[in-house]
Formats: sequence, structure tokens, C-alpha cells
Amino acid sequence: MTRGVSVADELAALERRLWTPSDQLITELAELPGDLLLLGAGGKLGLSLARMARKALDAGGAPDRRVIAVSRFSEPGRQAELGSVGVEALAADLSDPTALRALPDAANVIYLVGRKFGTHADPWTTWAVNTYLPAQVAGRYAGSRIVALSTGNVYPLTPVVSGGADENTPPDPVGEYAQSCLGRERLLQHMSISTGTPMAILRLNYAIDLRYGVLHDIAGAVHAGDPVDVTMGGVNVLWQGDVNAFTLRSLRHCASPPDVLNVTGPETVSVRWLAQECGRRLGREPVITGTEAPTALLSNAARCMARFGYPTVSLAEMLDWTCRWVAAGAPSHRKPTGFQQRAGTF
Repeated sequence: MTRGVSVADELAALERRLWTPSDQLITELAELPGDLLLLGAGGKLGLSLARMARKALDAGGAPDRRVIAVSRFSEPGRQAELGSVGVEALAADLSDPTALRALPDAANVIYLVGRKFGTHADPWTTWAVNTYLPAQVAGRYAGSRIVALSTGNVYPLTPVVSGGADENTPPDPVGEYAQSCLGRERLLQHMSISTGTPMAILRLNYAIDLRYGVLHDIAGAVHAGDPVDVTMGGVNVLWQGDVNAFTLRSLRHCASPPDVLNVTGPETVSVRWLAQECGRRLGREPVITGTEAPTALLSNAARCMARFGYPTVSLAEMLDWTCRWVAAGAPSHRKPTGFQQRAGTF
């Protein structure tokens, strides 16, 4: 950690970087009428996203506009945590039609629900969560602006030298998780076109919080002396605070048919290089296994960068922070990304 700064102080600083809104976001949310509803907000992304939205509306002179976070809130304390910062946290099971109908109306909806791990053993549940449920939500909130999180996994593996799949690349998902995510997109597109509901679909990979993400996976392996598999030779990464801001700003870009946008960092980053950089920062020699394949799961972020500008947190900063975090034994969500997976089996 930073000399003279405790783990608790650096954790607090991390939290602030995740949810502190930019001036641009404050202005844009203030100009966008209506309350904001976040569905599936009890996970890693939703907590900081809800806080950022609340801070932005307060700073923009709109404290009366509601920010409502909905989740089953299975992890203790998360509902109370959101309530303590002015977010209305409602416990509900979105798969229950009665509970879905009973949720408050909102002009702006962000859909964060998704299931990835466990798909191989229980694919029917993954399809129900990733494909059937978003269609029900789109019907309930027809006419609202809806931003829905998707994934870059809907793309095929592309040559590492290509710059990654852009929004014009035909989807070709590998494995049932990715197939169900494309199903989500297709049903949302159908609902948008058939009802005129404005939507934005964000294909995200990979968000970086010091407590999880690709950099956390690699730094943790290097620190522990575990091997880093470089067969998936390249990745894209983006600071979660920037993901939060881009997600909220996408409410202004909802359209019918839906606007589709890759949300990730601008670089194609070598996994081997990341392991070596983590080793340099941690004083460890990384253990490398595998040989880089000519293709990888990569997304081209040029359109995202043109729309929202370059990230506020650089790759070098993310590496510095992550390695300090791991070296200090600071908290981890203990949820590996599975970025090495090439067969789409999760």
C-alpha cells in the first residue's frame, strides 16, 4: 500500500474513485428527466453505480429524483449500505412476476442482472436469467429508457493483431453462457422495435475493481507463485468507475432499435506483459504457462472512446493500485473472471 496510508484509508479512496461522478455526468443526468431504477443492483457493479448516480443527481441540483436499487440482496449489509447514502434499496426477486409488476415506475432503467458461472452444470437457469427475464423486464418498463448490460463474449475470438471485434462484427458466441447473452440482446431488440422502447445495449469486458477483475486475477497468481496461462494472449480492461460513468451516460443514447456499444478499455493488452509487470511491481518472477494463441476475446472500443472520451484511470495506474492491493492482503471478492476460458464453458 501507499506509505503512511492504512488499508482502510486506501479502501475508502478506492470506493471514492468508483463512485465519484465527473462534471460531464453531473450535467447529463441533471438534464435527463425522471427517476432512475437499477435492477440487479446488489452485485459488484450495482453498488458503486447506484452511489455514483445518487451523488451526480445531488450535485446537479436534483436531490428529489429517486435512485432505486432492486436486488434480492442476498449478501448481508448491502441493502443498508445503499440506504445510508440516499439510495432506495428494495428487496425483490425479479423472476417473480408479481414482484416485478409491483416495482415502482421509472423513466430510466439500468438492467444489470446476469448469470455466468454455473452455466455448464445448469444451463437452463442461465437461459432463464439471461434471456427470458430481460424480456419480461422490457415488457414491464416499455416506454422507459433502458440501458442493459451485455458482454463482449457474444463476439467470436478474433486475431490479436486485428484490434478486436467492433460493433459491426457479426456475433458468434462460443458456449451456452455467451449464446444466452446474445439471446438477451435479441429479445431486447425485439421488444424495443415492437414497442418503440428506447434502449442501449452495452457489451462489457472487463471491468477492473482492485478487489476483482483480470488484473486482480493475474496479480494474485503472481504474488502466490501460481502459474499464469497466456494461451488467451490478450485482453481489454477498463476501470469500474469509468464503466459506471459510461453506463449512466448511455441513458442519453437510448434508441429504437437499440444502440449497441462496446464498453472496454482502448488497449489490446498482452497477458504475458501483464504478468511480467505484476512481477516487477511485486518483486516476484511470474510463472508463465501455455503459448499465446493467434486469437483472443477482444473488443474494439474506438466508438466508446469517441463518444465518452478516454478513461480517467490509466492501465498503469490500475496495475500500480492492484499490485499494492494484493501485496497488502487487502479484501478480495474471490470471484475469478475466467478470462482464460476459450471454450465458453463457465
